[in-house]
Amino acid sequence: MSHLLDDEWEYRQGLRMVASESFAEFLREQLGPLGAVTMRRMFGKTGVFCDGVMIGMVRDNTLYFRVDDDNRAAFKEAESFPPLNYEKKGGPIDLSFWRAPERLFDEPDELVAWARAALAAARRVAAKRERATPRRKSKPHL
Repeated sequence: MSHLLDDEWEYRQGLRMVASESFAEFLREQLGPLGAVTMRRMFGKTGVFCDGVMIGMVRDNTLYFRVDDDNRAAFKEAESFPPLNYEKKGGPIDLSFWRAPERLFDEPDELVAWARAALAAARRVAAKRERATPRRKSKPHL
């Protein structure tokens, strides 16, 4: 059985919450115009990174893009799908990732445009985290 068939079998059996190898490769190819696209498994999902910042997540071979206040209007179409979240203490925790509409996979230029908006959001989130993290002062050498 080929690797692609193994991925498909696992996906159909509900055994894979992370991106299949074939879906990950498809995303790397399609999002390549943005920069260096990498994938990393995390929290039972797959993080999609571009130039070191997380622009999306994949769960069950479904792509979710990073959303913030600045790109929310551009992703209006994605509001009709449930966002990526998890349950904690009886309530949903929003991860600020919205599902990419299926039609984007047939429209590569628009997929890249959405990914570019997610990349901008990811950079803003990273910049806010850097500002919020206090810098440790190095101890003077005696």
